[in-house]
Amino acid sequence: MPSFSSTHEVNHKADDMFRLVADVEQYPKFVPLCQDLHVRGRKVLSDGRTVLVADMTVAYKLFKETFTSRVELVPEENTILVEYLDGPFKHLENKWTFEDAGEGRCSVGFDITYEFRSRTLGSLMGTMFEKAFRKFSSAFEARADQVYGI
Repeated sequence: MPSFSSTHEVNHKADDMFRLVADVEQYPKFVPLCQDLHVRGRKVLSDGRTVLVADMTVAYKLFKETFTSRVELVPEENTILVEYLDGPFKHLENKWTFEDAGEGRCSVGFDITYEFRSRTLGSLMGTMFEKAFRKFSSAFEARADQVYGI
C-alpha cells in the first residue's frame, strides 16, 4: 500500500500548528489541489476530542474527486487522525502530530497510507499524489507564517 511520511520542524508552537491544521474549513484557501471542503457535522466529546465528518474535493487538470473523511481532533495530545469513509479510495488514513521543540518551534509529523479503488487511477495518480503530499507540508508552514507571523 502506498504511503508517505514527513517530519520537520517549523518556527511555530505545537498548539498553534494543531489549531491551523484543525481548521479544515480554511483548506481551500491554501492547500494544493483542495478545491472545496464542506463539514457535514461536528461533535465535541466529553473528553475534549472533537470529531467531524467532512467532504473534500480535490482537483488537478481533468481529475476531480470528492471524498468523505472522519476527522478526530485530539488537542490534549496535539494529534489529528483522519479516517477515510467514502470516495475513490479503497483505503486512506493519515495522522498529524505536533510536538514542541523549544523556543517557539515544533516538530510536525504527517503520515499517510492510501490505496485507490482503481489500479489504473492509482498508477496514474501515484506520482502526482507524492508530489502533492510534499507540497502540503510547505503550504501549511507558509499558512502558519501568514497567520502567526514569522
